[in-house]
Amino acid sequence: MNCLVLSAGGMYGAYQAGAWKALADVFQPDLIVGASIGAVNGWAIAGGCDPEELIQRWLNLNHGGRFHWKFPRTPFTGFLDTARLQEIIRDTYESFQPKINFALVATDLLKLRPRVFHAGEIGCQHLLATTAIVGLFDQVRIGGRVYSDGGLLSALPLWAAAELGATRAIAIDVLPQTPGMVARTFVGAMRVLSPFRASVPSQMEVIRVGPRRLLGAPLECIHWSRQNAENWIAAGERDAAAIKHTIANCFERK
Repeated sequence: MNCLVLSAGGMYGAYQAGAWKALADVFQPDLIVGASIGAVNGWAIAGGCDPEELIQRWLNLNHGGRFHWKFPRTPFTGFLDTARLQEIIRDTYESFQPKINFALVATDLLKLRPRVFHAGEIGCQHLLATTAIVGLFDQVRIGGRVYSDGGLLSALPLWAAAELGATRAIAIDVLPQTPGMVARTFVGAMRVLSPFRASVPSQMEVIRVGPRRLLGAPLECIHWSRQNAENWIAAGERDAAAIKHTIANCFERK
């Protein structure tokens, strides 16, 4: 089974839109799996969103990707007001419904374990949960549990794709490393404390598309600008186009 796997990465997720534009005509996945912003992009792609429309959505985030500071009132609320971003995620959820198999990863914050949600059980709150960066965004309660960013314990959910039966995958990974020393320290600590360890079968065939280094400064990962979006979309398209024929030949042979 062929799978498209989309990583976490905040505003760097614009890169995935560009990469998908280059690959959409040569690769048709049977399954899409995403974490964090990769889940939002993946939901749209699984719902038939045209690559050009996905790009336009990224180019027109405007105030939805710019946040005001707020005082958190509970341990599960964040320092940033994400109301406008939530509206955009809600619009994405309502505009598309998966036409192929889709799954996303969110993190059960108190258990420090990831959980895979499948298309039939996914509501808008699941997309909000998988993008809920700990400390910055409000965490999301689903079924009595508190859920957080799907990329917290593993930015690229190849392990989830393997669990769901994928044997071959194209992974668009926009996070070669966690951006910023503070975030790296926090995420590293969470991964040490968690009993979860991501594992990908050695026989799983994976072709990766992604930048060699971080696309931008740490704060640019959470604050949108049209110029950055344009640059990262172009980078994704360029990098994916460079291996497009390899991908086409590989999946044609299969």
